[in-house]
Amino acid sequence: MNDDGRPSPEALLRQASQEGRGRLKIFLGAAPGVGKTYEMLSEGAERRRAGVDVVIGVVETHGRVETEALTRGHEIVARKAIPYEGRTLDEMDLDAILERAPTLVLVDELAHTNAPGSRHPKRYQDVEELLAAGIDVYSTINIQHIESLNDVVASFTRVRVRETVPDSIVEAAEIEVVDIPPDELIERLKAGKVYLPHEATRALAHFFSKSNLSALRELALRRAAQAVDAQMLEHVRALGVGGTWAGGERIVVAISELPGAMGLVRATKRIADAMHAPWTAVYIETPRAQTFGEAEHRQLAAVFNLATQLGGDVATVPATSVVDGLKTFTTEARATQLVVGKSTRSRWFELRHGSVVDQMVRESPGIAVHVLPMDPATAPHGTRARTGGWGSKAGYAWTTAMVAAVTGVASALFHILNLGNVALLYLLPVMAAASLFGLRTGLFAGIASSIAYNFFFLPPTGTLTINNPENVISILVLLGIAFVTSQLTSRVRAQADIAAASARTNAALAGFLRQLTSLNEPVALARAICEEIGRLFGVRAVILVAEDPGLAVQAANGADYRLETMEMAAAQWAYDTGAPAGRGSSTLAASEWFFQPLRSGERTLAVLGLAREAGGDPVRSDQLPLLMSLVDQASLVLERARLEVDMRDVDAVRERDRLRQALLSSVSHDLRTPLTSVMAAAAELHRGVTPELIATIESEAARLNRFVGNLLDMARVEAGALRLRLEPTDLTDAVAGAVHDTKRVLEGHAIELDVAPNLPLVRVDPQLLHHCLLNLLDNAGRYADPGTPIVVRAEHRFGMLRLSVIDQGPGLPPGREKEVFETFRRLEGSDRAIGGTGLGLAIVKAFAEAMGMTVEASNREDLTGARFSLCFPVALLVRDTDGANL
Repeated sequence: MNDDGRPSPEALLRQASQEGRGRLKIFLGAAPGVGKTYEMLSEGAERRRAGVDVVIGVVETHGRVETEALTRGHEIVARKAIPYEGRTLDEMDLDAILERAPTLVLVDELAHTNAPGSRHPKRYQDVEELLAAGIDVYSTINIQHIESLNDVVASFTRVRVRETVPDSIVEAAEIEVVDIPPDELIERLKAGKVYLPHEATRALAHFFSKSNLSALRELALRRAAQAVDAQMLEHVRALGVGGTWAGGERIVVAISELPGAMGLVRATKRIADAMHAPWTAVYIETPRAQTFGEAEHRQLAAVFNLATQLGGDVATVPATSVVDGLKTFTTEARATQLVVGKSTRSRWFELRHGSVVDQMVRESPGIAVHVLPMDPATAPHGTRARTGGWGSKAGYAWTTAMVAAVTGVASALFHILNLGNVALLYLLPVMAAASLFGLRTGLFAGIASSIAYNFFFLPPTGTLTINNPENVISILVLLGIAFVTSQLTSRVRAQADIAAASARTNAALAGFLRQLTSLNEPVALARAICEEIGRLFGVRAVILVAEDPGLAVQAANGADYRLETMEMAAAQWAYDTGAPAGRGSSTLAASEWFFQPLRSGERTLAVLGLAREAGGDPVRSDQLPLLMSLVDQASLVLERARLEVDMRDVDAVRERDRLRQALLSSVSHDLRTPLTSVMAAAAELHRGVTPELIATIESEAARLNRFVGNLLDMARVEAGALRLRLEPTDLTDAVAGAVHDTKRVLEGHAIELDVAPNLPLVRVDPQLLHHCLLNLLDNAGRYADPGTPIVVRAEHRFGMLRLSVIDQGPGLPPGREKEVFETFRRLEGSDRAIGGTGLGLAIVKAFAEAMGMTVEASNREDLTGARFSLCFPVALLVRDTDGANL
């Protein structure tokens, strides 16, 4: 909680996170035809005339003349054609807009679903990328497309839209409501300004009835007001401005462990529904909560669950008194109304403890206080621990011992101390007892000290009689000081306990987040979440995720968990509804496990299950706030991991698109050349067969076969379909076979073999090694200077065997040697830029790494040219050929 006038750190951090991002403005309408697109284009035109760089990303005019007229004068980014099932669909070209980088882009129909094959499935995700790039966006949406209102709209229109936008998108945007009265919209519909005449007649009979339009209009205005109120509160919190700022009603209900708290929550729900206002159930945790037994904790948990199920927020605030906690929370929440319960108390109780209701009415002048009667019962049925309130036996024993020790010391020093100093000594056990054992034990210490002081030191000693009236005053002062000291030390102790509890909670949250932020893999994250929550609460924990056909356990903090049919049904219900289920909740409470959904926005990511080995409720009511904080943190981390996986998938799609384009470019050129030669040779066959024609057909057909083989090999590599068959292989035979199969490609080049026959065998897949050598020799034959020799050399040094193919030519650009192994890469300004698909060397690298080898590319040191090497580590060298080490 922040003091009045102090900016909220969370609000400042949220504002800082928006720096550098574009701003989103949404033109919100109750129904189609109210003029959202028209208003967006009009405002965009005003911004353009003011000198702002504005472009149209996508606008749907639906044939409306007035709307189409407003698009004139705007720069329109051409849409991207996407083929789909024999048709061509036009979608917004996100990449073109990002490259154009305007100041403002107009994007119609925010809830639109993109065609399959687009980068993002939804248009609002395209808009998110534009905002992240610092581009402002104007967009439009109808109220029925907001996710949280989809069910509400469907309940009275009988029409459920499939395209929705998360509430978080709307909450972060500036909203302008485009509103016209229902009668005027119906007239526009009849005039054919919204739909074609036959479609308008059908729409009037169903969706566009006056009652539906009135309800939709109210929803739109109310949703916009809520968004404005939330943004206003965020702004004043960031500035640290005090006051209620009642732009909208905000209700807080004070709950307790008493049975009547359930009725307070239900009454608050009715008040909030009547006012269409958000509400929060808050429990003020005072030192008195330490005396609660199992029944009180169970009652509090039931109240929290009820508030959550009814759609309210819940909060727990530690404070030294209920009044202080309520004042702090209502100030921070900018509440306009407070609901409290008035239980039946005796006059003596109110004189001793005061009335929470009376104090809140007096000390909260800016808040309307609703006082509701509660049940006369003051505590729930069940056993309540009382030892904490009256103190423990050990506390009283230690206090008696301290009073006796002070009496002994005072008796030993009585000859040098006067009565006043002896009285001061007795303050020591009073202060110690009050700070260590509580108020009542401190009062007991004061009374015991007074009796001991009277009995042992005030004349006549040995009796409780006091002769001197001045000594009576000393006794009363000692009791008064004991009482005040006990009160103060007890209050300080309570504040210290609250601070320690808050520190433990903060430390637990910080440690939990620190454990998770270092992990990215979903299974490892889920396992860490289970282990940390299990350690903090002393429970068994599991995380379940959606798998066909239901839920499956992704991780657990032990192997001894058991989920029966009842538990799986509770977990599935929690996943489907987004609400807690199982033990301690109001749904499937017979389950031994408690299940809490882990949600991000409107989406359930997973379900967290908790259970105790000895049975009972997994989490006490006083632990619920910590659990909810941990659940929120876990949900954020899981969402981050999911987004990282999505981004990797997006990067993979982009890479596949790049490879596909490069493949089409390479194949269209490099396959055309041999096909032209084959077709020309086939045409010459009509005039007569010659050995040269046959050789040309065979050579070019073999060249085509190598191209196709390379394409198939790359497909196997990318699909992960390589199956290794490792066996000892003689490099001399492997090199000889590869040279024989490429003799046509190497025609005109002398082949110099420098492969010693006594080299050790290598454990590789012979077929894959053959492919590697074929591609290396083909690469050397294609790019070496005419008439120059090609050297195949094997070197066995320092335990590693290196097999190299060396040519003489322009060589490789310095510093870019590794790039030749990238798919479809042909380096400009080198001997690697002469034809070819750019697949051969990439296949060599993929096959070599699959067998545990490495590849190297470098320029020759002695002559101009390139050197490509296959490196066999010691693990692949075979010393014993009898099969024992294979």
